[in-house]
Amino acid sequence: MMFMSKKWKNWINEADAIVIGAGAGLSTAAGLEYGGKTFLNYFQYMKDLYGYEDMYSAGIHSFSSLEEQWGYWAKFIYINRYKPKGLPLYKKIFQLFKDRNYFVITTNVDHQFQKSGFDKKRLFYTQGDYGLFQCSKPCHNKTYDNEKSIMEMISKEKEHKIPTEMIPLCPKCGLPMCMNLRSDETFVEDEQWQKAAERYVDFLRENKERKIVFLELGVGFNTPSIIKFPFMQMTYEMPNAHYICVNRGYNSVYDEIKEKSMVLNMDINDFIKEYEEEV
Repeated sequence: MMFMSKKWKNWINEADAIVIGAGAGLSTAAGLEYGGKTFLNYFQYMKDLYGYEDMYSAGIHSFSSLEEQWGYWAKFIYINRYKPKGLPLYKKIFQLFKDRNYFVITTNVDHQFQKSGFDKKRLFYTQGDYGLFQCSKPCHNKTYDNEKSIMEMISKEKEHKIPTEMIPLCPKCGLPMCMNLRSDETFVEDEQWQKAAERYVDFLRENKERKIVFLELGVGFNTPSIIKFPFMQMTYEMPNAHYICVNRGYNSVYDEIKEKSMVLNMDINDFIKEYEEEV
């Protein structure tokens, strides 16, 4: 085991480029909680009235009105996007890789990478951002920062509802706005999203012949086509690539890349701690 552990450390240390792929498991390991005490502290009423146990489940509730819906979602966005500062685990990852040739692709929408110091131009948020609104139709390809609106909603919320005049409406067509989160074909890939995608593709192209490590942190099988499957495919195609998957409960990898891969069934905090001891 010590030999195997040493091998993945050497891959990272000797890499010319590192691509970090981050999923929900990373934010969970960092301490973001969508159920438990956090849910009950803010949304006890959703449990009492409707029986929900966590924010995700409560979020798909059929609310009786837009006022009630935004009474819930404004608080949800505040708790998960604006209230937390950069979390210690994210900051440790930044300290380890800030001086390396890195790029981050993530399905997380909580903004933790930027809050923890990562260069915005080295980040690709594929699934959107809690901090952005878009037209629900959508009638145009643009997103809007929502911090001011969210804070105002929270300050004016009463009996779990916001005032009617505070419902966010599209400035172009007047339809209700929604969060910029990928759930169906209405997701807006705005200009900034497109630029981030281009930078990611450029990074891969520029480093495809070099020693490159695809480091996957907390990525499951909810959306494997975004990070997990491409990482394994690129490891197969690139001659000097290695793939490292860190996630509890996962132990499989394509047969074709077994010699170039390691799957570490361990907590991400333990992985970072073990790697810190090497650098």
